[in-house]
Amino acid sequence: MIRAALLCAAVLALSGCGLRPLYGGGESSSTATILRSVAVQPIPGQAGWLVRTALVDRIGDQAGTPARYRLEVDLDDNLTGLGIRGDSAVTRERRTLRARYRLVENATGAVVLDATAGSDAGIDVVGSEYATVAAEQTALERLSQVVADQIVARLGLFASRQSAR
Repeated sequence: MIRAALLCAAVLALSGCGLRPLYGGGESSSTATILRSVAVQPIPGQAGWLVRTALVDRIGDQAGTPARYRLEVDLDDNLTGLGIRGDSAVTRERRTLRARYRLVENATGAVVLDATAGSDAGIDVVGSEYATVAAEQTALERLSQVVADQIVARLGLFASRQSAR
């Protein structure tokens, strides 16, 4: 009996706290509609292609529909050697991918969102050069996904605030 009362109290407390799902309503929600009106601009380089592809996968492609916003992304991909042995050989690397992105309203050219995202990954440098290059590539692919997730989460928050107005 006490458990049921505590559960009811918790449900009532959560319903009154003002939290609401970001994508409440699914694909027809106002947040999803605003996200679908964002055109992701081309991003140069391999990391740019990976991030842009991940972004388009998450928010959709504008194929022929006029976009209300455009997303401009500048990337900084850095690979740094960390662990140095006595013979000056690198034993550990850190790959860092940082993005500065701007959401620009097409009608006015106004920047409505200017933010950054980023992540890093550690890589073991082994005796096989092929294995090291493969690890660096895998790290870049993972980091591209993480950065795209961060950007889409921030765009979703922006879209939910726009729809609340």
